[in-house]
Amino acid sequence: WMVAGPLFDISVEPEGVIAEIHLPHIISLPANEVDMSWFHVAHFKDEGMVLEPPARVECFYAVLENPSFSLMGILLRLASGARVSVPITSTALLYYHFYPEDTKFHLYLIPSDSLLTKAIDEEETKFHGVRLQTSPPVEPLNFGSRYIVSGSAHLEIMPEELKLSYRSPGEIQVFSKVFAGKMEEPIILEVTDKRHKTLVWRTLVKPVELQFYAASPPSPLSAEAFMKENHRHLQARLGDLSGVLDDLQDSGVFTEEEKELVQQFPTRQRKNGKNETLLRMVEKKGPQALEIFFRSLQQRDPYLMSYLSQQS
Repeated sequence: WMVAGPLFDISVEPEGVIAEIHLPHIISLPANEVDMSWFHVAHFKDEGMVLEPPARVECFYAVLENPSFSLMGILLRLASGARVSVPITSTALLYYHFYPEDTKFHLYLIPSDSLLTKAIDEEETKFHGVRLQTSPPVEPLNFGSRYIVSGSAHLEIMPEELKLSYRSPGEIQVFSKVFAGKMEEPIILEVTDKRHKTLVWRTLVKPVELQFYAASPPSPLSAEAFMKENHRHLQARLGDLSGVLDDLQDSGVFTEEEKELVQQFPTRQRKNGKNETLLRMVEKKGPQALEIFFRSLQQRDPYLMSYLSQQS
């Protein structure tokens, strides 16, 4: 058996009011090598797994008529020992991680399942990964096949080989790390079918794209609303304040005495006390001071601001 779509937990009251439901699958149709009779709907009940053939199978979903509801999803039955190449609608996810001396990317090759994508987005966000906008492979990829990740000559890639498989969203997903140095020039990334030597995916990443993602947070919030919403995170995460304090003094928000008050705050007295003092002093100065503080943080710590803006 092969997992062919996400798992759903559906309940309906009263029962019998739904004539049919459409359960999405990841199998690429039409495809002559896929037999429609292989599709089954798996119901997971107290007594175990119960299989039911769908009424019909369409390009992106299977239809179940007069359904009974439980934990359910689409399975594909493959003959034992059969070497069938099952075409899968797939996607490539590329995440950017900023480091001053060595820019890093994470590349995932997964079935096109929104639950998988969401799980990976959430995991990458924990480590400040920013997803770049890329196109999916134009043609379906084959389940269980192996693909080679390559690119510009100076790139370091580990591992260089990815296998297209379907892991539960709760599991750690397999990805390739790509190290690109300081990214002063555009880079090319490619994915090639290991067996057939055919190119299945290609993308170009330019340094200007990374500057945009790092320095231009997508949040529509005003500076005042952003600071209010993220006060606790800023208090915990702000690092070196010297550059920000210089900006505030140069802009007339802080006097020399106020700047020194923050700098000389005894850090042993209270954890993150210096950050808290800075935030409260700026907030008391009003919206214009918050706007200047906001722009300074965008310039001085673009990675943190990009991360917080995505959360907002």
